[in-house]
Amino acid sequence: MTRLDPAPDRQDPSGWDARANQAAQSVTALFGRRLLFLPGTHLGTVQWPAPAWRKDPREALAGPWHYWWQAHYVDCLVDAGRRELANGATPDARFNGPGHPSAGRLASRLVTGIRLRNAFTFVNSYYDDMAWLALATHRLDTLAEEARRSGRRRNARVRRSLTLQFEAACTDDLDGGAFWSKKRDFKNTPASAPIALHFARTGYPQKSRALLDWLDATLFDPDQGLYLDGARLGPSGEVLVERAVYTYNQGPVLGALLEMGREADLDRAAVVVDAVDRLLTLPSPAGQPQAPSPMNTAGHLPATGAMTSSGGRVLRCEGSGDGGLFTGILCRYLALAAADSRLPAQTRTTAARLVAGTAGAFWSGKRSVQAGEAADSHRGAVIFSQHAAQPADATYPPGAAVELSTQLQAWMALEAAAALPGNTGDAGNDPGN
Repeated sequence: MTRLDPAPDRQDPSGWDARANQAAQSVTALFGRRLLFLPGTHLGTVQWPAPAWRKDPREALAGPWHYWWQAHYVDCLVDAGRRELANGATPDARFNGPGHPSAGRLASRLVTGIRLRNAFTFVNSYYDDMAWLALATHRLDTLAEEARRSGRRRNARVRRSLTLQFEAACTDDLDGGAFWSKKRDFKNTPASAPIALHFARTGYPQKSRALLDWLDATLFDPDQGLYLDGARLGPSGEVLVERAVYTYNQGPVLGALLEMGREADLDRAAVVVDAVDRLLTLPSPAGQPQAPSPMNTAGHLPATGAMTSSGGRVLRCEGSGDGGLFTGILCRYLALAAADSRLPAQTRTTAARLVAGTAGAFWSGKRSVQAGEAADSHRGAVIFSQHAAQPADATYPPGAAVELSTQLQAWMALEAAAALPGNTGDAGNDPGN
């Protein structure tokens, strides 16, 4: 368990960096703990308050297992670690102050915890789960390289092992794509897109291209400009497309398109960002940031501090459970689009506006942990809403069980806002400061 004890000079909540730090502090304090009290491990509990081990030891020590939530927890810690690196990688730069491990070290402990909790293996029954962990461990090693520290050979072994799983998932059935699970009866965007991104980032561009081509041919809806959920074979051998549209599916496709980077890929990425803005947003709460100010004469995005507060729209959210992660994942990849100079200026502006507005809404809608809800060591922790367009008091009133997925989602959104181009740490005129 991590105690909230941020360094005194990091208390000012007016900047995106400080907001992301508070999200990191709150999530690790409320949800993070060792696995079975083992040193060198870390894991996120599924909900807070967690079952008391004295009252229900089996539930407290085992409980439900959500592999892919933990993978995104790793990714969030890598985001925090990148900010620590940008701030000098000193003990004082750590998100929770000098008395705690760095975000990168905590992420490494979390990877260890995942393996132990997953029956001493990183392989599971869902290819999308494994893809998220492969992406997170790759980013963790990149962080170590940028910090001039040796990466974990363990992480490389993770990716080699999981890459073999992905190769088995990608077959000629349904003319391509990746299976979602080892039942091998459904191919979908949630598996094919992050696997494509993994292949693109780890030196397998042809495999990534094959998956993107299948997604474009099978699951891209040109009328909406968005990717549908998946496809399966019907009883007569026909292809049946599941036409549901989810926010998070657009994110890893966007990331893979940017990673591959052909002109057609960048054109498609711009279409997706525009479609997300048109079709996957809701009116923002009153007073939330609307849009960046016009670009300067050099064509660069302005600082995210230059936001107006006249309304606008925020990304829709998909509720609790697994859906509690969806919009945070989309924010992560929209931030990449906002920073990609190969995209049209308007596309980058739109991506930045969606990320900053959604993150600002999560921040403004947060609530503090109330006296009596938690131990004194959790004083100062905050709870974020399930939905950017609603306050946490409505979705998580005092006494309600809070799910890890939804808190990771808000943390991801705040990390994405902190990563926007031109971010000076100033969150501007948002009344949630």
